Amino acid sequence: MRKAFTPLTILAAAMFAYAPIMIARAPYESTMGLVQKIFYFHVPSWFAMFTAVFVCGIQSAIFLFKRRPSADRLAFAAGEIAVLFGFMGLVTGPLWGRKSWGVWWQWDARLTMALLVQLTFIGYLLVRKYGGPGSDKLAAAMAIFGMFNVPFVYMSVNIWRTIHPPTTVIPKLPAAMGVPFWFCVAAFMLLCLLLLTMRAQLEHRRAALDALYLEQE
Repeated sequence: MRKAFTPLTILAAAMFAYAPIMIARAPYESTMGLVQKIFYFHVPSWFAMFTAVFVCGIQSAIFLFKRRPSADRLAFAAGEIAVLFGFMGLVTGPLWGRKSWGVWWQWDARLTMALLVQLTFIGYLLVRKYGGPGSDKLAAAMAIFGMFNVPFVYMSVNIWRTIHPPTTVIPKLPAAMGVPFWFCVAAFMLLCLLLLTMRAQLEHRRAALDALYLEQE
């Protein structure tokens, strides 16, 4: 990954630079018009967030059951990335909703559950930082809880009445919209991978530094 990191960073930068051009060329949605183009950043940010959530949850489970410190460090890194992309989704969503629905926030099932996941991982980070002895295990349990909420966020629009469109919308996108959408998804997923790699390396180096300090004492 070290050798590929620089080329992948350049590729990610190029993809994000070209993404607005693809989005500008994409046709307007028939009912929402220009504001619908927030979709090309809003939805991919949640893709990246949920990916980081699953990494955090799975690595937390490995830490709890197999006591691997490296898994805990990777989970902590993924938790921070999940919160970052979650904020992107929660900012772009109301900007879109205000123009298309007439309100900044609507307490429907998907919005409420997405906020719950975001708050869970903010809590995860706070527990890790301020929880004291044993906080790593408590935070790991919170991460697993947050991970198991993700499928409910995804399926909520199909189960309950909600202002969000159902999950069948994305597979039915016409090519003129689908190509830029999946291009943006790929860009966000690549950015997520790069950020996760950098943050995990920082945690591993911090652990190595702590070990050196303990040896000196």
